[in-house]
Amino acid sequence: MGIYTIGITGASGSAYALRLLQILVQGGHNIYLCISGDGLKIMNDESGILLKGSETDIQYAFERHLDAKDGQIRYFDEENMYTPIASGSTHVDAMVVVPCSMKALGSIANGIASNLIERAADVTIKEKRKLIMVPRETPLSAIHLRNMLTLAELGCHMVPAMPGFYHHPKHLQDIVDFVVGRVLDTMGIENEISPRWGL
Repeated sequence: MGIYTIGITGASGSAYALRLLQILVQGGHNIYLCISGDGLKIMNDESGILLKGSETDIQYAFERHLDAKDGQIRYFDEENMYTPIASGSTHVDAMVVVPCSMKALGSIANGIASNLIERAADVTIKEKRKLIMVPRETPLSAIHLRNMLTLAELGCHMVPAMPGFYHHPKHLQDIVDFVVGRVLDTMGIENEISPRWGL
């Protein structure tokens, strides 16, 4: 099973992150998780999940919500730089920032590591590991596009939250699963959560 870092930032689209976490937990993978302060607020607004208290409190809440095994998820506050994912000496198979705000995207593209999500992404880039960004913004300015190009040129994967509709989605979950399925594909994790073209 793999070890993955998941960063959730303050952009709309917490449903993508929650579904990705659910699939990873069900698959038996281990997760390092960090959510920005704005990410926590937006998750509450969009999904009704109120997370507060210590790192341990939030970790236990996620374990219960996702029916995770004890220790399968390790949660860290965005201000805590004394964590395994703040160092390149800790092995992870990939990192996903989902959803990724334009603030986080710009900071990561320019080597600014002012919080743990940005630092973990910086480490992922310098160690030449797989970094997957799921930007969620529209319309995009030239600044946003330049930042995406900078990261793409460094080998990072841009998987924007742009759902397709050729599978004739009937529910909101079908649209979420389309995007999450593409993220999982990019991570190299086999999945069939969304129909594929021509099948």
